[in-house]
Amino acid sequence: MQMNQMEDVPVYLFLGFLEAGKTKFIQETLEDERFNNGEKTLLLLCEEGEEEYDPTKYPSKNVYPYVIEEKADFNPQNLKRILDECGASRIVIEYNGMWTIQELFENMPVDWAVYQTMCFFDSNTFLNYNANMRSLVVDKINVSELVVFNRFEAGVMDEVEFHKIVRGVSRRTQIAYETTSGEVAYDDIEDPLPFDITQDEIIIKDEDYALWYRDMMEEPEKYHGKTVHFRAVAAADGTFPKNTFAAGRHVMTCCVDDIQYCWIVAEWSKAAMLETRQWIHVTAKISVQRHKMYRGKGPVLQVQEVVLTNAPAQEVATFY
Repeated sequence: MQMNQMEDVPVYLFLGFLEAGKTKFIQETLEDERFNNGEKTLLLLCEEGEEEYDPTKYPSKNVYPYVIEEKADFNPQNLKRILDECGASRIVIEYNGMWTIQELFENMPVDWAVYQTMCFFDSNTFLNYNANMRSLVVDKINVSELVVFNRFEAGVMDEVEFHKIVRGVSRRTQIAYETTSGEVAYDDIEDPLPFDITQDEIIIKDEDYALWYRDMMEEPEKYHGKTVHFRAVAAADGTFPKNTFAAGRHVMTCCVDDIQYCWIVAEWSKAAMLETRQWIHVTAKISVQRHKMYRGKGPVLQVQEVVLTNAPAQEVATFY
């Protein structure tokens, strides 16, 4: 039976570097009859390590493995052809650790939708990868709902060190440690914000902008109605709606190449007075609402006061 082409095809995405434990976890998932209950599943393998799949242990045999060795073969036309040939209704992807997430999203067919993303790291090599290939580490953590540190030596390795690296990228990602003895422990380290979210007025220090911006964009509703004070770079454009400008900072997640202007829509009756690249101190009340500059819903600053100011000592905001 042919699938309705208008329906999204669910994709279960497994990330991590070679020998990080992806294959073992996917094998166990496909052995679980609650997941593998007869639904046709395409298993896309974008890299092959020493661990091999054992289809004889699957409760259902409707699993169709396909190996993609070359990045050039990971393209919409080829992926659609592979799916059509096996007739699967869902996809499990063991993604290549050296390929970026942007390349994944750019090349997936438009009707494929990522339903769940998990990332696996070998605890013995993670810190080295983070030091030498941080952009690839950040790339994976940033989109993952759960990060699993395999082969974690409890009592020897420091959970806090791993925790800080993940939290430097995402506050919403769950963290789990699978110890060398096979036990799994979930990260319960408290990670308080550097400002008091319970107050009606919040002062955002220069060094906390990146953290505040990410937290607000991930959970905007908890900032609705709050008054904030922060330093920002203004951006003005003739295409913006009347009495509207952008207030933001340049933020670096992991390296110079990924610096980007992270802005918030600001509404102010005197917006026309501002020029792009002016440093300003903003006092505004946050309203979470739909806005054409977001093409959807997001935090909008109802500006109460703008004061011209100088740049901070560190102009580019970071998470550290």
